[in-house]
Amino acid sequence: MAPVALVTGTSTGIGLSTAIHLARQGFEVVATLRDSARADALRDRADREAVKLHIRTLDVTSDASTQACVRDILQAHGRIDLLVNNAGAGYLATMEQTSEEALRRTMEVNFFGVWRVTQAVFPLMREQRSGRIISVSSFGGLVGQPFNDAYCAAKFAVEGFMESLAPVASRLGIQVSLVEPGPVHTEFVNNVRATGNGTQGNGPAVYGELLGRYMRGSAETYASMGQTADDIARIICEAATSPSPHLRYITSEVMRSLYALKAGDATGDTMVARVATRLD
Repeated sequence: MAPVALVTGTSTGIGLSTAIHLARQGFEVVATLRDSARADALRDRADREAVKLHIRTLDVTSDASTQACVRDILQAHGRIDLLVNNAGAGYLATMEQTSEEALRRTMEVNFFGVWRVTQAVFPLMREQRSGRIISVSSFGGLVGQPFNDAYCAAKFAVEGFMESLAPVASRLGIQVSLVEPGPVHTEFVNNVRATGNGTQGNGPAVYGELLGRYMRGSAETYASMGQTADDIARIICEAATSPSPHLRYITSEVMRSLYALKAGDATGDTMVARVATRLD
């Protein structure tokens, strides 16, 4: 019997590619998205690549939607073997430029959504004595990024949640992994840039100047070393199928070297100085 995978946030980008790659690997993939009207790209690629997907609506910010989706999957398939927490939303602004509403919205999608869906699926895996949970975090969940105060706070929370859950889960037959992309060419990035353009004129003038430098530098970084959604999907599939999956998958060699730099300096000063050069 084919293993059953639940993937969140599959309308575009990493989630869409992950759904396709897992289906190729023989999973029964339940590909979920908040807005069913945005499923065309997912269906089109599935048709082109001749893979079968079960497309469902799931709003990770809603308890009712989450419970209904999990209930439907159980009725149709009887189990869930793999959960890929991918749904997310960026927000580019400093703390001073971020309203409480925007902060709560960012945390709700990026952290509480992961918590909510994991909490709904975990008891099923515990009863099965098997399962895998893969959460798509970000390099911004390991190293704080300028003008990503709210987003990085949410991703750091995901890191803490998954790392804390992993030892207990391992004793219950459940494996937990984090996938931490750096720059990736997706619609997600375009949406984040649009957020930055929208906040550039808000707050003290110095923020507009610094944000402009940061965005120009980020554009150069994406152009020179950005990965594709398919690159990340292949790594997620590795975590999903490996007999001994790691806790962390930092997807870029450059980002791995930067994380090693941070890990080697308990004061944190080296990394702060390094990241600050992106504002010069």
